[in-house]
Amino acid sequence: MSKEAKIQKTLARQQQKIEEGQFYEAHQQLRVLAARYIKSSDWTSAVDLLSKGAGLLLDADQGASGGDLCLYLIEVYGKAEITPDGASRDRLLGLLRKVKRGEPMKRRFVAEMVGWSSKYGEYPAGDPELHHVAGTIFAEDHEPYDAEHHLALGTRDSPSSLANLEYNWYTLTGEPHTAPLFAARSIFPYLLVGNLHAANQCYLLFTSKLTSDNPGLASQAVNSGPLTTFSTDKSTNPPSPSTSSKPPNLDFRVHPSLPLLNFLGLLLLAIQRGAPELFRTLKTHYKEQLKELDGSWDEALAQVGEMYFGIRIPNQSNPLMDMMGSFLMGGNAPKKQGRQGNRIEGTSSPAPAPAPAID
Repeated sequence: MSKEAKIQKTLARQQQKIEEGQFYEAHQQLRVLAARYIKSSDWTSAVDLLSKGAGLLLDADQGASGGDLCLYLIEVYGKAEITPDGASRDRLLGLLRKVKRGEPMKRRFVAEMVGWSSKYGEYPAGDPELHHVAGTIFAEDHEPYDAEHHLALGTRDSPSSLANLEYNWYTLTGEPHTAPLFAARSIFPYLLVGNLHAANQCYLLFTSKLTSDNPGLASQAVNSGPLTTFSTDKSTNPPSPSTSSKPPNLDFRVHPSLPLLNFLGLLLLAIQRGAPELFRTLKTHYKEQLKELDGSWDEALAQVGEMYFGIRIPNQSNPLMDMMGSFLMGGNAPKKQGRQGNRIEGTSSPAPAPAPAID
């Protein structure tokens, strides 16, 4: 009998046990048999048995037992030094999709698979496809903080998913003035990982939805390019751009009632020009509005200043990692909006207070 046939026979026996409700026995036998394959360095058989066995248990709503085999599978990936490719990723993502919402091991499973892909793959921050799918699943599970973290490191499809997540979250607050705070949660993460194109996408998607869903919201299209400097006339809101020979690639609309949203759009335009004086003037013009955020954007803006305008941050202590912790975990609560936990359950429960985010 071939190895494949033996594995299929083993899985059929365990399937029968699962159908009879003998979940513990099936789980333990699958672990024991996998250990035998591992001892003989038969990685292919171990991977096949564990992945399919985990799937059987997860399909039977046995999240703890199935999750344990998922983690065992990643351990085997490491021992066998399996690299991320279509087959190895799809095997893990197929199992992740089977894990029920709220299952305690889900976050650990995602963390382990990302860690594996970071160690054995070409992306130090983890495989983008794994991040994208994990972020999308967390968004579907109404776990926005986890979703933000992974989507910021995802694929070219991730910006639209993140912008939609933030916009849907914003609509649950019922407070129009909070729109810039939610928009920033999708824009800053991409800026701080150097993905200006994705940041622009998020801005355009968010503001397009905002304008479409709120026909009474005053807005005016502005000819955004070319751009060299901002007028320092404080009577102008937002500051008026003048021209140069290098047009930016962003359509910009002024929303008089949402100055911080204007700030975000102009920040993206200034980054495309790359002139430090534009950045400094923009911050000065919106100084009073930024003060209302109680400094919650300060670290992100300091990092943006260094990354895109060459303005050094004095006495910095790994600001990127600090920002990843504080920015993604709810550091900027909108006024009069309390934290209600990490989930968005629906319109009957207020959304958690947003913070601009960095991955």
